[in-house]
Amino acid sequence: MTTNAEIAYRGGMLHCEDVALQLIAQEIGTPVYVYSASMLEQRYRAFAAAIEPLGGRICYAVKANPNQAVIATFAALGAGADVVSEGEFRRAVAAGIAPDRIVFSGVAKTERELAYALDAGIEQINVESESEIGLISALATARGRTVRIAVRLNPDVDARTHPKITTGKAENKFGLAIDRALAIYRHAAALPGLDPSAAALHIGSQLLDFEPFEAAFRRLADCVLMLREHGIDIRHLDLGGGIGIPYHGEAPPDLARYADIVRRTVGGLGCSLTFEPGRMLVAEAGLLLSRVVVVKQGAERVSVIQDGAMNDLIRPTLYEAYHPIYPVIEPGQDDHVMSDVVGPICESGDYFATARELPRLRPGDLLAILCAGAYGAAMSSTYNSRPLVPEVMVRGSAWHIIRPRQTYDDLIGLDRVPHWGDPVG
Repeated sequence: MTTNAEIAYRGGMLHCEDVALQLIAQEIGTPVYVYSASMLEQRYRAFAAAIEPLGGRICYAVKANPNQAVIATFAALGAGADVVSEGEFRRAVAAGIAPDRIVFSGVAKTERELAYALDAGIEQINVESESEIGLISALATARGRTVRIAVRLNPDVDARTHPKITTGKAENKFGLAIDRALAIYRHAAALPGLDPSAAALHIGSQLLDFEPFEAAFRRLADCVLMLREHGIDIRHLDLGGGIGIPYHGEAPPDLARYADIVRRTVGGLGCSLTFEPGRMLVAEAGLLLSRVVVVKQGAERVSVIQDGAMNDLIRPTLYEAYHPIYPVIEPGQDDHVMSDVVGPICESGDYFATARELPRLRPGDLLAILCAGAYGAAMSSTYNSRPLVPEVMVRGSAWHIIRPRQTYDDLIGLDRVPHWGDPVG
């Protein structure tokens, strides 16, 4: 088995680049996230090459994986950042991305977050409500600034992906109805401190079928032409992200076709273009390494209980997501059994795979849960008082811990037991 050149069996042992995963497990324990730096760079360069004829720029969607080592890898290649919170903004800046290369998205940015972004020198704010437009105007005017805003338009296009990651339909909470664009832009243009010269959309995540992109981009192009006819000069387009990855071994997304769709729909408008890929840059570059603790024979299937859990990787529980799973020691061709790969948490939803045909596993075996670089560590928690797992980045034969394992002292030390006779505060 090989998923790609960077994560593959060599000499009967699964490696990330030139590092045996068994070595990482021996050194720092399990569970642990492992990322390939080379694969991050390969994915970025492939996307950058596809959009280069369009003159587009990349703002990495930090929410996919906010580790500063990941952000810094993309920053070194010229990426900006798409952020949805003050925390992500601060991470991006700390990782080396200048504030004027950051786009601030999000459906409910607070006054504090917007003030921080303006004080830092944010380039563009994507607005998703009319009240937000007035708040940004007041904050920018108080600072003697004019800030570029992009109205995130909801095109009412079904991305035909999982309901929990679809964002471009009319009933979704995201953006403002595209049919109201003229009234919204006229309102923004009448307010001080605002440069309403950009438009944005993002219809969802994990798209492998690009027809929804084409429908959405065509609606956006028609909207831009209509706005220009009414004196609203749209010069910048933020096309969001959403390109998926082949979790099930499907054909990889055709980036040349995606770029052609962009060219045919909005390429003739003379606008600068921003793209916000996340998952497609990081998902396949990461895996969760875990160790089998218990194997139990059930009535119909074997339960493989390992030390990774839903608090470490919640995607299967939250989205019914599929992740390829392979033993670190290369198995033979025979003796496969129908298995459930589950975790130790007190929830029936604590699973990584159900009814999956896998090699017969034993306690102590190491497992690699692949395609976990996006929305894995980013969505992890300390449920059941399980410390956050470490993260490791590999380049060639070298590897570094890029987030240490949280200790129990760190975890418990965050709590405060009140002494009720003391003053409040």
